[in-house]
Parts: sequence; structure tokens; C-alpha cells
Amino acid sequence: MSDSDLVKLYSGRILALAADIPHLGRLAAPSGTSRRRSPLCGSTVTVDLVMRDGRVADFAQDVKACALGQASASVLGAVVLGRSRVELESARDALRAMLKEGGPVPAAPFHGYEVLTPAREYKNRHASILLAIEAACEAAAQAEAAA
Repeated sequence: MSDSDLVKLYSGRILALAADIPHLGRLAAPSGTSRRRSPLCGSTVTVDLVMRDGRVADFAQDVKACALGQASASVLGAVVLGRSRVELESARDALRAMLKEGGPVPAAPFHGYEVLTPAREYKNRHASILLAIEAACEAAAQAEAAA
């Protein structure tokens, strides 16, 4: 990866998102929890959430990831409250398609993932970017199954 590639990939906007991740921490009594790890880079994200009436009512995330994984968690954290499991899964699938297949940016309210479009070219970064949304989907499914 050249210096200009790094500058393009780690834009100021990505670094700003990584520095200001909403809902950091853990919940005392989640109804669903999921921990995801990227085997390639070792990044991990743990998501705790509470589902109420089919929507995310409370959310926390413990993020130990690279700047791209942190930025992705930041985008998710900004819009996750009030979302259904189906909305989360649609956003996850759209983000995966955006990264791996050159698909469009996920629809609003998840359109903040647009900042990560330069990462399409770096397949080794995709797993870290997907960690937070995958963990949120798993935690939501777990919470619904337990209800």
C-alpha cells in the first residue's frame, strides 16, 4: 500500500469517526450480546443491546479495532437506536455488497457508511469494517429468540 493509498483510505472523516464512537461500553442487563473477531487482524467488537417492541431500545459496544473498524462502529452507533433486526440485517447485507461487490451505499439511515467506500479495494479490511454491524445483527437475533 503506497502512502497516497493510505491517505485516501484513512481520510480525516474516517479518523474523526474513529475518535468519537457513540455508545461505548457494556450494558449491565442486555437482552442480546455478540462478540465478533476478525481473524486476519485481531480486531474485536462486542455488542450488547436491549430489544423492546422489536426495536433496539438500548445499545452499547466495546470496540477494539483498527480505525476503519472504529469508524464503522461509529456510523452504526449513531443510528442503531430504534432500528429493527430486519433493518440491521438489510444494512449489514448492503454494507457487505458495497465492500465486496461494488454495490451502492446502504440506504438511509445507514448512508454514513459511504465514508468507507475507499476500503472496497482493500479486501483485508472488509472483515474489520463488518464487525460492529454483524455483532449487532447477532445480538438482535439472540434477543428476539430469548423474548
